[in-house]
Amino acid sequence: MKHSSNPEVIKEKMKATFQHRQKLLHDLEQSSFILDHFPRFLDTPGLIEQDFIRLFGEDISGKFIARWPTFYKPRVITVSKSLRQSSHLDELLSAQEESGEYEWDRDLAAILLLVHLLPPTAKGKRQGKISAPEAADRVVKFMKAGTSFTTFLARVGSTQPFLLCVGENKSTIQRFYIILDQKPIPCVAQTAVAAFDKLFKAHFVFAVSYDATLLNFYTFIQTTVYGIDVATAKESPRVKEIRVRINNI
Repeated sequence: MKHSSNPEVIKEKMKATFQHRQKLLHDLEQSSFILDHFPRFLDTPGLIEQDFIRLFGEDISGKFIARWPTFYKPRVITVSKSLRQSSHLDELLSAQEESGEYEWDRDLAAILLLVHLLPPTAKGKRQGKISAPEAADRVVKFMKAGTSFTTFLARVGSTQPFLLCVGENKSTIQRFYIILDQKPIPCVAQTAVAAFDKLFKAHFVFAVSYDATLLNFYTFIQTTVYGIDVATAKESPRVKEIRVRINNI
């Protein structure tokens, strides 16, 4: 599998090693080396999706892409307009009306509005909450086309998975990558919605915990949009409140 150039062969071999991979992911001594054991995640798009479907099935796997654009996105935008205004919130809302060099892609902007609706949780007992813009930067980052991956990733230094958008400006994204352990995993996704779908799924495929400051944000997406562990996941009062507000519009 490490030397094959045929994507179909690689996918079949990855299917065959799924259970072995799961054992490694739940072994504390091996889990942090999963991309070393299975480097084809780094050059073969579609493997995150394949493993996620093995974990949860095609129905759950397709829920975000099916429901976010038509059901959740417009409702998130509507509820966000009632929040206390800030420059970052204004920028995300204005992206829904017009496109500009300094504004995110409309779909990404709508996803980041959810960070404002579900404020960052405290990082630790001795540290206060970070701001919504700082939290949004932990979900998605932008890199101008032509920039060195090595230089960029060394500068940002994030340890949690995030979505990296590459393009000429934030409103015109050419390529998407999931960054895990400072390594870029390519997305075949051509839209921000599909790329974020892969970012969320990467947490489960690689058994990675959510960034502590984004716990409300990711928990909402997990339980409300995908319907994963609805009865057992611990939800904050804010997550429950936003779900009720969105569903009642």
